[in-house]
Order: sequence, then structure tokens, then C-alpha cells
Amino acid sequence: MTPDGDSLSLLIGRVAKQLNRAFDDVLVAAGGSTPTWQVLHALAAGDHRTQADLASAIGVRQPTLTHHLDAMERAGLVSRAREDGNRRVQRVTVTESGRQLFLRLRRAAASFDGRLRAGLDDGDVAELRRLLAQLAENSWPD
Repeated sequence: MTPDGDSLSLLIGRVAKQLNRAFDDVLVAAGGSTPTWQVLHALAAGDHRTQADLASAIGVRQPTLTHHLDAMERAGLVSRAREDGNRRVQRVTVTESGRQLFLRLRRAAASFDGRLRAGLDDGDVAELRRLLAQLAENSWPD
């Protein structure tokens, strides 16, 4: 329990929700959303070209990703094509409009990250990363 009586998991959950809402607000103001940013960011990394790869990279199930990709394709941000050797596999590519949105969202995400780091030095950020990784590891049963 934390000094104010809440469990650590409740406190982290509350902070995570607050950060997620604030980050999504920033992305919406830049013309996107968190799911759009996640897809474009993963595609920009270059290693996640199939829907299955993207779903795994983003941490969502394939039907959820399909829903997001449908909307992004309608908006002209991505295109999908069946793979020649395996018609069940769809390759996802970013369009020029998607690249432009990615750049806007990347600037918004970097600005938000800078805002989060206010008052923290590099050592603080490294320690926070270490602690979060430890919490994630502790959350899984042996």
C-alpha cells in the first residue's frame, strides 16, 4: 500500500489512464489518435509489414487492428495488398498522406514526451524506466 492507502497497482493504473487520455488529446489535436500513431510508428520502424506483425508489435489482437486499418485505409493513410505467395497475408504500407500525418504526430508525441520529462534529468528517466521494467516483470507469475 502507498502512504495514502492506495495499492501501488491502483496508483499506477490511475496515472496510466491520465497519461493515456492526455497523450490521446495531444494526438487528436495534431489530427490523429493513439491507435493511428501506434500503427504509423510501427510501420515507420520498417519491421512490421503484415497485419499479424503489426498486431503483435502494437499489442492488440488482429480483429482490433483490422478495425483500425479499415479506418486508416478509408482515410487514405495506409494501403493493404494481399501477398502473392500467400493470399491470407496482407501487407500494409503507408501512403504519402500517412507519412505526412506520421510526421505531425511524431512532433506532437515528442513535445508531449518533453512535457512529461519536465523536472526530470536523464538519471531520473533511466531510473523510471528501470522501475517500470521491474514492475512489469513482477506482474507476471513465476
